[in-house]
Amino acid sequence: MDCVTTRGWRRVRRPAMHATMVIVMGFAIIILAGALLLTLPFAARNGKPTGFLDALFTATSATCVTGLVRVGTATHWSGFGQAVILVLIQIGGLGFMSLASVASFLIRRKITLRERMVMSAGLNVNDNAGIVRLTRRVLFGTLAFEGIGAVLLAIRFVPRVGWAQGIKMGVFHSVSAFCNAGFDLIGTPANPFCSLVGYVDDPLVNLTIMALIVIGGLGFFVWGDIWDKRRFRRFRLHTKLVLMTTALLLMAGMVLTLVFEWNNPATLGGLTWRDKVLAAAFQSVTLRTAGFNTIDQAALTGPSQALACLLMLIGGSPGSTAGGIKTVTAAVLVLSALSALRGRMDVSAFGRTIVTRSIMNAVTMMIVGGALILTGACIISHVEAAPFGQCLFEAVSAFATVGLSMGLTPTLSAPSCLILIALMYLGRVGVLTLGVAVLMRHHAPSKLRYPDADVMVG
Repeated sequence: MDCVTTRGWRRVRRPAMHATMVIVMGFAIIILAGALLLTLPFAARNGKPTGFLDALFTATSATCVTGLVRVGTATHWSGFGQAVILVLIQIGGLGFMSLASVASFLIRRKITLRERMVMSAGLNVNDNAGIVRLTRRVLFGTLAFEGIGAVLLAIRFVPRVGWAQGIKMGVFHSVSAFCNAGFDLIGTPANPFCSLVGYVDDPLVNLTIMALIVIGGLGFFVWGDIWDKRRFRRFRLHTKLVLMTTALLLMAGMVLTLVFEWNNPATLGGLTWRDKVLAAAFQSVTLRTAGFNTIDQAALTGPSQALACLLMLIGGSPGSTAGGIKTVTAAVLVLSALSALRGRMDVSAFGRTIVTRSIMNAVTMMIVGGALILTGACIISHVEAAPFGQCLFEAVSAFATVGLSMGLTPTLSAPSCLILIALMYLGRVGVLTLGVAVLMRHHAPSKLRYPDADVMVG
């Protein structure tokens, strides 16, 4: 795994960059390149250069598949700018190494071990075995799902805006939904951040977007397991936890949204009961880190805002296009708490014991993620003199790469924008991935072990 160079008569061995560091640096380079492209005059509709901060914010949001924006995607950016955003969304959703592997597949070039390691890191898979086959499935599956979604959405958009614009909107929204990005092309000069509010009662648009969000948020590893095993009892523990936790969160989110918003005239109150159920289901699904919305997020009741923050923080599943601390992390934390309450030392689920390392990772993700979110929200609230609740909502949305907003993001100053950019980047790259990339060093296991000691907790 080392690179060997020659200087004169002496061979110098230089350590190769760790795979996770490639991911960290790769995303940063892609974001910077996207920002530079978006600053070009012809990337904006008015033909003038866009400020670097707005371009950087948009590029980060697209590459990190978040959806938070400071300018309207449909009203500010030209066709070129929208194409750049779409490419960044696709790269961010699948990982740049997965897309780069397409060339190797086409020319039948053998994938090197190092490339397999980077592909594994990009897809958040621990084992290199079968990673090439998994990547092929990811690419073909993505093409199939996004293609079907684009056709279904075009059926609705084409009669309203014409063939060319309708097909463009179908493709853009299908990719954005599958990658859990939340960018849309529906805004108008009068209302540039309206998202899908005008389609709150449209079953075709709602169900198609919801299906794409859920499929993209399940995770590439889960796809392969479902395809290979076909039966729930034969699935691996990871797949079972993902499916059960996702189903529970989606159902709970829908029911609680109905309870909290049923009579709220600014959200569900004015809809028929069927449309209320559809809107509540969409709200629950979009909180999986998708970023689209069919109801006004700023008009949510207090309990709904708290519910949204919780569901956004959990997010999607590991190895998917979604963000957040992930469904499996939340499941492991809950299972650990239940085991402790029962006085058990081991944590188990579906007849399998969860290893200590996974529990430590879950605790680390929760603590570090929570600390980053609270720190960011506190700083933004202080700088902007804004209500802490709104700042917390935006901070959670950024870190969990959701993209939902209560309307605060477009009004933020430069320091607050930079905080959200950092949160989006850390949320997409992953706290654990970044930690490994920066801190991991090749070293021998510690030969020193301290005596055990008991401490009082609680």
